[in-house]
Amino acid sequence: MIIVPLRKILDMYTREEMKELKRDFWSGFDEFCAQLPRFKYRKKKWILYNTKIKGVEMKFDANRDGAFVILEFNHSRESKRKKMMETMANFKSIVDKHFPDSIWEESHQKPCGKYVSRIYKQKSGIDLHRRSDWPEFYPFLSKEMSFLEKVFRDVRDFLEEDANALTDVI
Repeated sequence: MIIVPLRKILDMYTREEMKELKRDFWSGFDEFCAQLPRFKYRKKKWILYNTKIKGVEMKFDANRDGAFVILEFNHSRESKRKKMMETMANFKSIVDKHFPDSIWEESHQKPCGKYVSRIYKQKSGIDLHRRSDWPEFYPFLSKEMSFLEKVFRDVRDFLEEDANALTDVI
């Protein structure tokens, strides 16, 4: 006989239930953002994947470990990722001003096995599976992404220069 702790049983979701939970979470976040004054006259809320720079994305993540706001350099060429991180390091004062206490990872392995570089902030102690935690997720994600977008707008031209200037030398 296999004994499974009650906590494990309660945490298990079917694939469909997990999909619905995430759909509800992000719909709730969208409703939260729609009520913020800064989005009243904006057609598009966030830059996210639309940075217009190959290999540069801004992301939200919410999971069992908390909330994350991420600037990710995911170019397939490691040399380009490193160069972009060097550029960000040159503008660390801007990052520290708008996105203080951020975590810098030169090499982060994603669950799919791909390596990326990233700068991010995390709010721990909250869990996507607990709907009662969602009111803590939403303000964190919204506020920190606004700050990260300020950083991005300040350094965008330099990152774009890096992306275009680096040759495809192996």
